[in-house]
This record gives sequence, structure tokens and C-alpha cells, in this order.
Amino acid sequence: MRISPLDPHEAPRLVPLLQDLHALHVAHQPARYPADPAPDALTLWLQEWLSQPQTVALLALSPQDAVMGYLIYEVEDRTALPVRAAERRAMVHHIAVAKPFRRIGVGKTLMAEMKRRALADGATVIGVTYAPFNTASAGLMQSMGLQPVTTVAEWRLED
Repeated sequence: MRISPLDPHEAPRLVPLLQDLHALHVAHQPARYPADPAPDALTLWLQEWLSQPQTVALLALSPQDAVMGYLIYEVEDRTALPVRAAERRAMVHHIAVAKPFRRIGVGKTLMAEMKRRALADGATVIGVTYAPFNTASAGLMQSMGLQPVTTVAEWRLED
């Protein structure tokens, strides 16, 4: 497997995995996530997001060039506050691994490469959010040394 950065024009390669990841969220939290976003809308959104200078996408590719997984993160400089030290944070927003490649280390490899790149870019903190139903993400993050530090709760108006 090789890990390489993804150019925004290559965003269509991520769409099938993004659709799988999104479907998991829709199944567990349908009031929060709209079902079945159009592939063209996903592509456009990804291209715009990945074009931002602070956003980095990494792609895991098989020797046959099949997409095994991807990770998207952003680097953010947070100034010091009276209640918090300054930090340069690498925030993981998406990580997805294709079904045939799960449980063979693709997620760990993507996380390790993101951490290497983020630290080389001066990051002092690595953060991630994941939904409580996503036990695979929770397990991966814990295995990589990330521990929960806050809990976010929501109330939503029902339609």
C-alpha cells in the first residue's frame, strides 16, 4: 500500500467511500444527516474543501491503484486565551476504509502518515471527532493514542 496526497481534481475517487461513510451516519442519525446526497454535489463539495490551503487529503492505494481508504484533515493555529494555551492543531475530519481492505491496517497507516505530516508541519495537537455509534473509529483512535477529552451533546427540532 502506498499513501499519497490527493489533489482536489481527484475528489471523484473519494465519492464511493464517502457515500458508504455517510450512509452509516444516516442509518444511525437520520435527523442529522440528509440521505443520499447526489454524487455530483459530493464531488463539488470535496473539490472546494480540498482546495483550501489548510485542508489535506491522503489516499491509501493498493499496488493495483485501487482506493483502499482516505483521510482528510485540517491544520489550524489557535491563539492563546486566558483559559487555553496556544496550539497548532491537526483536526481529522474524515477517515474511511473500503470494505475489502478493513482490518488490515489501512486506517492505522493513514493515521500514522497524517501524524507524521502534521508534526512535520508544526502541529502540537491531533484531534478527531467520531460518532458514538462508530465503534470502529473509536477503536482506531484509541489504538493510535487519542483519548476522548470532551463530549458534545445535541438536541434537534423534529420535522
